[in-house]
Amino acid sequence: MNYIFEQGNDKNTSVFLLLHGTGGTERDLLPIAGMIDEQASILSVRGNVSENGMPRYFRRLAEGVFDEEDLVFRTKELYDFLNTTSKEHSFDRENMVAVGYSNGANIAGSLLFHYGKTLKGAILLHPMVPRRGIELPDLTGLPVFIGAGTNDPICPASETEDLIELLKGAGAEVEVCWADQGHQLTREEITKARQWYEKQFH
Repeated sequence: MNYIFEQGNDKNTSVFLLLHGTGGTERDLLPIAGMIDEQASILSVRGNVSENGMPRYFRRLAEGVFDEEDLVFRTKELYDFLNTTSKEHSFDRENMVAVGYSNGANIAGSLLFHYGKTLKGAILLHPMVPRRGIELPDLTGLPVFIGAGTNDPICPASETEDLIELLKGAGAEVEVCWADQGHQLTREEITKARQWYEKQFH
């Protein structure tokens, strides 16, 4: 997998796992990471699937309809990659916080749905429910921040509410920032994400 790893100034702070949206690259979320914690280490990964030349983390059958078999396969691929890369770059695997946008938020959510507390926390920006009808692992106490748009055409508010309910049902501690926006990222939700992050991990 194509990726960027940058060691932060403080080895004890978080390692951000940066996961871009459809058509993005491993450079997309670097500025966002800096806005949340400029001291953090960064592991930014490019999606391994191409949809008409646009990088993604897993295939979809149509807008909002995921290829579940591929999602499960790619989630395991990312999970294994994190374990291997943490050894290669000598960072603490237990210290990872995902920062994912759109398709990247969906694969980060899928990591939680399939591997439980494999992350220390997650910032999910405009996520959807990765899979329905499966029993979630124990996520008791896991902090999750969700940034959502009330007018998001790709990820309707009801989808966000379903995800919140599923995560809370598994024991996660979920905080949500609703912006009166569509699917684009807003400065307001990044500011809120930073405040949430500092409260959780500093």
